[in-house]
Amino acid sequence: MHPMLNIAVRAARKAGDFIAKSAENLKKVNTIQKGTNDFVTNIDTAAECIIVDVIKKSYPNHCIFTEEVGTILGSNLHYQWIIDPLDGTTNFIKGIPHFSISIALRIKDRTEVACVYDPIRDELFTSQRGYGAQLNSKRLRVSNAKNLYGTILATGFPYKAKQHSEGFMKVIGALFIDCADFRRTGSAALDLCYVAAARVDGFFELGLKPWDMAAGELIAREAGALCTDFSGGTNYMQSGNIVAAGTKVLKGILAHIHDNTTEAMRK
Repeated sequence: MHPMLNIAVRAARKAGDFIAKSAENLKKVNTIQKGTNDFVTNIDTAAECIIVDVIKKSYPNHCIFTEEVGTILGSNLHYQWIIDPLDGTTNFIKGIPHFSISIALRIKDRTEVACVYDPIRDELFTSQRGYGAQLNSKRLRVSNAKNLYGTILATGFPYKAKQHSEGFMKVIGALFIDCADFRRTGSAALDLCYVAAARVDGFFELGLKPWDMAAGELIAREAGALCTDFSGGTNYMQSGNIVAAGTKVLKGILAHIHDNTTEAMRK
């Protein structure tokens, strides 16, 4: 295992143990609304501190970009860790056992290692650029679906950008005619990993942040998925709009997005 991936895994497991224990007593969880339909808990911030501490002990000069604190500068600007300490906070608050820790390392603006850890199921998704993707050390490969027929697609509703609700629901309606069903789980990081594991055949969502997808998109790509923005380009880390699937399923999803949304929504 790449030494930096090893550190990411160590940090994710340590934070995951803390989060899993905290989930057993939600009465002690303090929740703050930090934006429209956007929440943070004392568990998010504590888990973030655990992850940052593990990384800084091994790589004190690296930069870190986290959901809650923001940018923690280091002297070596070529190395940037992107962290979501609790992807699926709303699930966690509600007692729904589906959330994850997401950690990615970008070197010179290219994601090199990634891990996403589901502490409830003890499922560790990992990837290193050029070396494939694994779930608990077992190699992953995306679905080989030939078209949208019979597929299960994952998505997330634009609850922070409801001005796009009408266009998004048109896409859902159009896709539903062709696919078998949808899943909306509440963790984009795990949705991308489920694409890698062929648990779902494709995933799309708009308005995500880099920490939501930095780790998951490398895991999906290393398992054979293509990742694009809503226009079929590669600007998803900037736009926050991502589609991930095998080649033929991706083509079908993009076609419906193109036909049912405005150009402004696809940017």
